[in-house]
Amino acid sequence: MREKTILCFGDSNTWGCDPSGWRRFDRKTRWPGVLHKELGEGYHVVEEGLGGRTTVWDDPIEGHKNGYAQLQPLLRSHMPLDLLVIMLGTNDLKNRFSVSAMDVSWGMGRLIDLARANSDAFTSGKAEILVVCPPPFAPMEGLSLEGIFVGGEEKSRQLASAYRAICKERGIGLIDAGDSISSSAVDGIHLEASEHDKLGRVIAREVASML
Repeated sequence: MREKTILCFGDSNTWGCDPSGWRRFDRKTRWPGVLHKELGEGYHVVEEGLGGRTTVWDDPIEGHKNGYAQLQPLLRSHMPLDLLVIMLGTNDLKNRFSVSAMDVSWGMGRLIDLARANSDAFTSGKAEILVVCPPPFAPMEGLSLEGIFVGGEEKSRQLASAYRAICKERGIGLIDAGDSISSSAVDGIHLEASEHDKLGRVIAREVASML
């Protein structure tokens, strides 16, 4: 049986940032690793997580974080693909970008459209895509990242409905991670190891039904 390739395209929560000290969780702990374990033999899960990555915005401070600029080369680098899983949106809510939840969903829409424009990178000749909406922020008051995400906590609670609308419009599957997991109280945005495990299992069930 041919091995199926899944590209996981995301930010530091795909990379596996530990909220306590911002070290990286090991491969088996990170949700793409859990996804691979749950799917078993016959699947190749590619981790493409980058801390600070946005959907479409150029970061004037950190640079090289624009997901739209990076997606096409990555689709080509890892082709042929069977599925693209996109989990982005958290970093778009930084105060420096001054965008709404709806703006972030439109950024996600552009990524979906870009993947579809590169449908020949997919085994079936059709871009198979699964969007994962990040969970809402934990309370940010008093946390070190509060100043970077001014207003982001409220917007993060609006993200799921905005993503639901953009995915419905484009006929794309959506997982609302907030239905299953929570952001860490330690820094407000990253995932504890236990939440990586839950998320990997939730995504695995959806991927198995899709492929």
